Amino acid sequence: MQISDIPFGTTDWRSIEPTEHPGATGTAYWRTQKFGAIRVRMVEYTPGYLADHWCVKGHILFCLEGELHTELEDGRSYTLTPGTSYQVADNAEPHRSSTTIGAKLFIVD
Repeated sequence: MQISDIPFGTTDWRSIEPTEHPGATGTAYWRTQKFGAIRVRMVEYTPGYLADHWCVKGHILFCLEGELHTELEDGRSYTLTPGTSYQVADNAEPHRSSTTIGAKLFIVD
């Protein structure tokens, strides 16, 4: 990742209005900042959330609260709990997420 032309700054995530993104079930709420080509998000999934698509976007994802289940299209699955993360490249391995109890994530993509 090349990070350039971004001056030092801070973000108060509480001041960013969330956008609503319905899943197949449940809802994701994104608070999004863009810094050049880099998108940074604080995402909250409601309990019972299931993504409505297989994602091929690359991410670095860090679990802050709750529990996130991520399934890869090839059948592998992983569970993130607070303090754990995953990383995947663009177009590498299609994945989709779900949560039974809800989750709060910090995502860079």
